[in-house]
Amino acid sequence: MSIQKRVVGSYFVIILITVAILECMLIALVNFYYFHNVERILMNQAELSASFYHQYFADEDLEKQSERLLSGFSHNSAAQVQIISSTGQLLQDSTGLLTSENMLEYQDVQEACSGKAGTWRGNNSSTNEDILAVSYPLQAKDRTVGVVRFVTSLTETVKTVNQVSAIFIAVGLLVIFIVAIPGIFLSRTITSSITELELAAQKMAEGDFSIKANKRYRDELGALADTFNSMAARLRQNEQIKNDFISSVSHELRTPLTSIKGWVVTLHSSEGDDKAMLKDGLEIIDTETDRLTRMVDELLDFAKLDNGRIALSFAPVQIQELLGHIGKQLAPRAARQSISLDLDIDDTLPIIQGDENRLKQVLINLIDNSLKFTGPNGSIKMYAYSNQQQIIIAVEDTGSGIAEQDLANVFQKFYKGNIHGTGSGLGLSISEQIIKLHHGQLKITSKLGKGTRVEIYLPK
Repeated sequence: MSIQKRVVGSYFVIILITVAILECMLIALVNFYYFHNVERILMNQAELSASFYHQYFADEDLEKQSERLLSGFSHNSAAQVQIISSTGQLLQDSTGLLTSENMLEYQDVQEACSGKAGTWRGNNSSTNEDILAVSYPLQAKDRTVGVVRFVTSLTETVKTVNQVSAIFIAVGLLVIFIVAIPGIFLSRTITSSITELELAAQKMAEGDFSIKANKRYRDELGALADTFNSMAARLRQNEQIKNDFISSVSHELRTPLTSIKGWVVTLHSSEGDDKAMLKDGLEIIDTETDRLTRMVDELLDFAKLDNGRIALSFAPVQIQELLGHIGKQLAPRAARQSISLDLDIDDTLPIIQGDENRLKQVLINLIDNSLKFTGPNGSIKMYAYSNQQQIIIAVEDTGSGIAEQDLANVFQKFYKGNIHGTGSGLGLSISEQIIKLHHGQLKITSKLGKGTRVEIYLPK
């Protein structure tokens, strides 16, 4: 069942139950009002008749005065009037029909003979219609000498009650119909937004990330549409980054492979006669092979980090020795590029627990980036100092810097500010993940054309 059917169905059931409860209450009130009103009128007439008898005929014989009493009692009433003795004998009847049956068979007569007013509702066997009877005791000298009984047909009352009930039911059905229309409209305002989101999701599942969900209202569905559009934009960006990454990696792999292939062909054709060419060729092949290895290692590290399968080997690490070793390792390259590489390390740094090889990988990657983007006569400085809770390692260069629009994305997988630049775009993403596994933090600040500063915060 669709959401619209469930919403409309639930809404309709609630309205139906509410209207049904109101209808039952109203019809019950109408029944009570009409039948109670008839009973009250008959009871008043019976009470007045009994009071009249008690005041003027209490000393007279009931049976002898029954005809006169009947005439007085029925003069101002349209109901059937009966005068009954205390033994249950019907003495007088305004219809003129007397019966030999004992009237004590009726409950209202029994109650009246016992000194209480009584009512009875039932069916008239001769006319087969509903009747209401009210009996009131006739008392003389503190004893009940008879009963005055008023009987009326309920046919017209039942007819009136049924007509009023039919009107109420018709009005209730009209209300249900009127309320159902905005209910259907309201459900469509909800389900139409959901349907649009569903269609957009289907297109996205088919690979169309340019789709955009329409935001109709400022509600939960509107917020969902905003989230959906944000997700679609992010997926479009990731798709573009992925395509750029594939293009970049393809280029990065093709370049050293072409170089290696070219030198292999050249060396093979020279048959080893030119020793200098052989030496140069082997050095280039070795350098390009190392470059390929680094790229493959980056891809493998990324796959492990992305799947949570990388494991660190924690051991005591002396930061001074680690940074000193990295400085010596990269100093020749910096010298070849005419870049000064300086270290400023606090000698009192404590020993920390970490994976020395992974920390070395991060630091070499950061300095390698600085060397790539720092021109001749530039400088790179490494700082290491501590505060109460952390050790801070900083790499600062005077290179080209990072544009503000690129700075927020540098840690994103496969992201490269310049798609034609070298590298896979995974170095900083992997470095950040490694530092996080050390329960630390990696921050970058940069100004375009002025340089970049990268800070690593490691817990003591």
